[in-house]
Amino acid sequence: MPALLLGPATTSHLRLPLFAHGVAAGFPSPADDHRDTALSLDQLVNAQAAHTFLLRAQGDSMQDAGIYDGDILVVDRAARALPGDVIIACIDNEFTVKTLTYEAGLPVLMPANPNFPPLRLQQSEALEIWGVVTHSLHKHRFR
Repeated sequence: MPALLLGPATTSHLRLPLFAHGVAAGFPSPADDHRDTALSLDQLVNAQAAHTFLLRAQGDSMQDAGIYDGDILVVDRAARALPGDVIIACIDNEFTVKTLTYEAGLPVLMPANPNFPPLRLQQSEALEIWGVVTHSLHKHRFR
């Protein structure tokens, strides 16, 4: 288990209001004053599943994928990792978050920051795909 593991997710049953219309990320649009339904964050990220865990990201090797130091990652241990997925990998008992790719049939773990090199695994190295990152929670206010 990685030291950054927060533990198995638990169901909170907290439901937050979800407004009927999205908010423009470009030019402003008229405000929508009514709620459509309620949204359960634990249902949104499948946190009720026993195979879902939360991890805290450390470092900036995945910043161009929108994963920053201190972000909370939602990890599905039951999901099958496909090329292009962001995964939690264990290489020789070291955990890392990277994008899974393949070259010549061998796995390559790609960072999302040009300051970091790809991790090209040799046939003798043991790679365990610990889970697939399905969501990340990023803090925008630091006061």
